Amino acid sequence: MLFYVIIACEVGFWLIAAAGLAARYLLKWRRVGAILLLSTPLLDLTLLAASIWDLRSGGEAGLRHALAAVYLGYTIVFGRRTITWADAKFAHWLGRGAPPPKPPTAWMPRFRYELKFWLGIVAMYAIAWAVTGLFVLIVGDAEATGPVVEQMAGWAAIVAVAALWPVCALLFPSKRQERTEEAGASWSRERT
Repeated sequence: MLFYVIIACEVGFWLIAAAGLAARYLLKWRRVGAILLLSTPLLDLTLLAASIWDLRSGGEAGLRHALAAVYLGYTIVFGRRTITWADAKFAHWLGRGAPPPKPPTAWMPRFRYELKFWLGIVAMYAIAWAVTGLFVLIVGDAEATGPVVEQMAGWAAIVAVAALWPVCALLFPSKRQERTEEAGASWSRERT
């Protein structure tokens, strides 16, 4: 059942976001739109309660609880950013705003952008571990919750692999940025 709750929370997130954006931009109900968009954390509480209920009612700890912990970490760290992106995309689509900004291509700004994103992944993983610790504490049996802990430990590889993006951004500047700089230099030489 918990897998279905995770899916329902994800679908619910996008439905609430769409309803909030529609209320804000199509119906001109700015307050209603803001209330809807601000209500998305209620889905997190629902998922947390469902996870705890599943564990307390004798559900075997495993992948579904680890997924719930990671999902909660993701929505806490990246939920606002996702809604801000969707808001800008929706406003642009309706012709009422600029498109969402694209990631920078210049060398250091791109590195800082990728580093900030990776630090978000680290924070997401830390929150997922905190939720896992809550699961262990609530169940009160380290052996029964061992599979969740093992799953979370295994996902450290994802955090390590994600570290490659800022490292690559630092070591290998974007080819597009190099072409832009070359074009700017040639234009500058032509003008002098």
